Amino acid sequence: MGDHVEMVETIKILWQMLTGQGIPCPFKFLTGLYCPGCGGTRAVWLLLTGHIFLSIQYHPLVFYTAFMAAVELIGYGLAKKLRRPGLYLGRYGLVVSVGVAIVLVNWIFKNYMLVARGVDLLPPL
Repeated sequence: MGDHVEMVETIKILWQMLTGQGIPCPFKFLTGLYCPGCGGTRAVWLLLTGHIFLSIQYHPLVFYTAFMAAVELIGYGLAKKLRRPGLYLGRYGLVVSVGVAIVLVNWIFKNYMLVARGVDLLPPL
C-alpha cells in the first residue's frame, strides 16, 4: 500500500514541475471542457493568499462560500451574545440554492468562453 502512495505522490510532483499546476481534471482531460469544479483548488489558494478577484475568476463559489460562512458565523455569534435570534439568518436552503446557481452559471460561462470564443479563463498560475 505504501508503494502506491509514493508512486502517486511522485507523479503529482512531476506533473507540478512540468506544468506549474496541480493534477489535471479528468473531466477536462477526457472532454476538453471544464467540469463544474474546475479552478476550485486554485481559487482556494488565491483567496488564502489575498488575491480575491483572481480567486473569483477561477471559481466564484469559493469566495461566495467564505463570505456566506463569515456572515452566518457573525450573525450566529451576535444573536447568541445579544440574545436576539432575529440577527441570525440561518437560511441554508437559500444559501445552497444560490451556490448551486453559481456553479451552473460559472460552468456554462467558462465552457462557452472556451469553446465559442477560444478564451481560457483558467490559465495555469
